[in-house]
Amino acid sequence: MSVQPRSVEKRARILAAAMRHFAEHGYEAARVEDLAAGLRIAKGSVFQHFGSKEGLFLAAYRKAVESLPRYLDAPPAVRARGFFPTLRYWLERTPHLLGEHLIPYRLTLIGNYGSDLLLRREINRYLAGEDPYGTVDFVREGRARGELRGDVDVDLLASIVEWTVERFQDALLAEELFPGFFRRRPRDAARLRLRIEQFVRVLEGAIGVRRVRSRRGAKSGKTRGRSDET
Repeated sequence: MSVQPRSVEKRARILAAAMRHFAEHGYEAARVEDLAAGLRIAKGSVFQHFGSKEGLFLAAYRKAVESLPRYLDAPPAVRARGFFPTLRYWLERTPHLLGEHLIPYRLTLIGNYGSDLLLRREINRYLAGEDPYGTVDFVREGRARGELRGDVDVDLLASIVEWTVERFQDALLAEELFPGFFRRRPRDAARLRLRIEQFVRVLEGAIGVRRVRSRRGAKSGKTRGRSDET
């Protein structure tokens, strides 16, 4: 009975060190023997807890993702403003990922873009099955408020949000991964805010509820295509 707490503590210590090790070296260059040497334990102890290098990375990736904020963790006052203002809130906080969640965020980048196909398949299976960012619940809340299209399946809406928002955030923080994503790099805070505003507007046009033309707008050919939120 006294062995179990020590085993749990050892596993947690290995996992914390693995997160730092993978974040610093990437997946391919990371060496389990170097990790074990840094912890002053046998390499076999790592495999005893995680089975393989792949198993260790997957555990580290899961830990990293689950330590990042979920969509519905936004402040109540922000959520009360609606789906797209909440989305804008998280996009505007994207730069804080580097300051507040550097190691977890780097691990997610490595898992998403720097791992082999077999490992990526396991990552995709985890993301689809666990929904760690709470995207589906976030979308359901937006749908319940009548902000999102009712003719598109909720799971597809959630996937669209994940695909586009994840890539957009990664491009904001690690533009070198996506040459050509932006023709010009946002060089200041004002330009960054403009990019975020434009992105949210485009996404709202794709998955948001279509706004009804006013009688005057219909005559002039104009529509109320933009929300009042800025």
